[in-house]
Amino acid sequence: MLRLILPTILSIIFLSGFSPAQSDSQYTPVTKFNPARNPSRDLEEAVKEAKSSNKRIILDVGGDWCIWCYRIDYFIDNNEDIENLIKDNFIVLKINFSKENENKEFLSQYPEIPGYPHFFVLEKNGELLHSQDTGQLEEGKGYNHEKMMAFLKEWAPDKNKSE
Repeated sequence: MLRLILPTILSIIFLSGFSPAQSDSQYTPVTKFNPARNPSRDLEEAVKEAKSSNKRIILDVGGDWCIWCYRIDYFIDNNEDIENLIKDNFIVLKINFSKENENKEFLSQYPEIPGYPHFFVLEKNGELLHSQDTGQLEEGKGYNHEKMMAFLKEWAPDKNKSE
C-alpha cells in the first residue's frame, strides 16, 4: 500500500511547484503600510531574501491615507504579467509614511520624495539604484501598462549575471 501512496504524494508535491529552496525561506513580505514597523529591520530581512533569491528590492513608500497607493496595488493585482514580473524579480517592501510615523530617519538616506506612492529600487545588497516618481507611470486615474512594464524590465536583475 505504501508503494502506491508514496509516488502519489511525491507527484503532488512536484506538481505543486514545491522545491527545497522554497522551504528554506523564512522571509515574510511586508505587504501593508504599518506605522509600527521598523523599516531598517525590515530592509535587513529583505536584503537577506533578495541575496538568496537573486532579486532586487523595491521600497514602496506610502501610507493607508494615499489613494494612489491603493490604485497602484489594484493595478498590479489586476495585471497578471506585471504581478508576475514583480514576483519573479523583486522583493517589495512597503515603507510607511504617515502622520503617525514619517520614518524620517530611515527615509533620510534616500533622495527627496516628490509624491506618494514612491518607489526606490535597490540592488540585492541594499544599494540604491533608482528613485522612481510613480506619477510618471500614471494614466488617468490609474497606471499605464506599457510604462510600468518598461520600468520593471529596466530595473529587473540580470539573472545570468552574478555579483
